[in-house]
Amino acid sequence: MDSFEFICPCHFGLESVLKNEITDLGYEIVKVEDGKVTWKGDATAFARANVNLRTTERVLLKVGEFHAETFEELFVGTKNLPWEEFLPADAKFWVTKANSVKSKLFSPSDIQSIMKKAMVERMKEHYHISWFNEDGASYPVRVAILKDEVSVGIDISGDSLHKRGYRKLSSKAPITETLAAALIMLTPWNKDRILVDPFCGSGTIPIEAAMIGLNIAPGMNRHFLAEEWNNLVPKKTWAAAVEEARSKMITDAELNIQGYDIDEEMVKIARQNAKLAGVDTQIHFQQRDVKDLSNPKKYGFVITNPPYGERLEEKAALPALYSQIGKSFERLDTWSFFMITSYENAQKDMGRKADKNRKIYNGMIKTYFYQFMGPKPPKKTA
Repeated sequence: MDSFEFICPCHFGLESVLKNEITDLGYEIVKVEDGKVTWKGDATAFARANVNLRTTERVLLKVGEFHAETFEELFVGTKNLPWEEFLPADAKFWVTKANSVKSKLFSPSDIQSIMKKAMVERMKEHYHISWFNEDGASYPVRVAILKDEVSVGIDISGDSLHKRGYRKLSSKAPITETLAAALIMLTPWNKDRILVDPFCGSGTIPIEAAMIGLNIAPGMNRHFLAEEWNNLVPKKTWAAAVEEARSKMITDAELNIQGYDIDEEMVKIARQNAKLAGVDTQIHFQQRDVKDLSNPKKYGFVITNPPYGERLEEKAALPALYSQIGKSFERLDTWSFFMITSYENAQKDMGRKADKNRKIYNGMIKTYFYQFMGPKPPKKTA
């Protein structure tokens, strides 16, 4: 096959960021829906998407879609899909995940078993064999049913793409690497501007910023499930994608990125994670309370993920905390501030209304990405 369709899921509210990433890689967008982007690419896209995309959880090879309200319709629809174009006779294949929203079919285990039977029946007819040993490469299938519309894809990535490999230790309420990258990409920050995260935790936002600033592809140092799919992707494609990404890294930049946290142990963890990511020389981590936030430089950026107060005893401390955040922001009057939180009274307690407020779902938690825009720095004269 010369052309394939792919599906990339993402956090609800961040579809536009992912769409731009895919377009920047040179691929054609087919459609953008809540929580996912469908697009077209050639065989190189299997590797290039996994190595380079920062804001998707995984890459799926789209097999097809159909309408189903009954299990019989699900069986027939699944059997009608061209499985033989994707699965060799020795493939190990199963439905690893079934997700159903606002649909008549809602039992994940039933959906999984019926689709597996339908796939086997289709494969029997094509390969003219009655038993599949399934001792070859793995092809896990993922299905999403929304309002009785069934979307079927094969997982190319394996482990979620947020697992960059650098975060061996994390804070109790970590922000995922994919979400952190998307938040940074929603701002006008670039590698020439200072960036501070006063609630850095295990360092995810500063580390992702450093990787963006140095153009380090997030998937360069890990493996993906489809590397074993010799029937669809030549082996050399993967090495070529990594080599292409390596050639685009910026090696001579000096970034000004700082991460603060009140917990000394978290600061140590952040330093370790930054070292594993290869960006420890670009980030200054320090134990510091948000009330001590200050910086002599102008026109900087704060991008941060302060405590939400998910536990009752933490909730009581939120008004005072957000009031302090507001006071600290006031001291940096030429700076821009970007903050993700689920705390509904954030603006009220800070005493400041955001210029923009974007709703983003962090898993099942509804959060707000508040954007307080500072003045633009004066243009440099020649």
